[in-house]
Amino acid sequence: MTRDTAIESDTAAVRALLERAREAWDRGDGTAYGAQFTADATDVTFVGSVYRGGAEIGRAHQVLFDSFLKGSRLAMEIIDIRFYGPDTAVVVSRGDVYKSRPKKLGKVQTYTVVREAGGQWRIAAIQKTKRQGLMEAISFMFQPATRPRSA
Repeated sequence: MTRDTAIESDTAAVRALLERAREAWDRGDGTAYGAQFTADATDVTFVGSVYRGGAEIGRAHQVLFDSFLKGSRLAMEIIDIRFYGPDTAVVVSRGDVYKSRPKKLGKVQTYTVVREAGGQWRIAAIQKTKRQGLMEAISFMFQPATRPRSA
């Protein structure tokens, strides 16, 4: 397999991993959601809660799916996937939770994904940040050089 073919295959596998996580969320299935994470994963929510391990992430999300997030769906747009060696990738995405389609994706997620023994890709870490559009606009207005190329 050529390097380009391997990267294409791994990119498809990483996209499929995040799609499985999204589908589990949409079904309200905390167990399946948590199964997409490594046993020692870290999930930092946009409110600052820190969950550790796929089992805890799944358990906590099931409680959320049965209450605050009941019937919610997850929208996601992958912005970038970068590989750091053959078994690690960093994924940046925009996303949001919704019950009726969101007008814009108001959160940014950074995933670290790893290939485990046996070849299965899993989420090792995720950091979710609520985008502060007004603060971003003010910052860019007063300091235009701070605007990222991808803003």
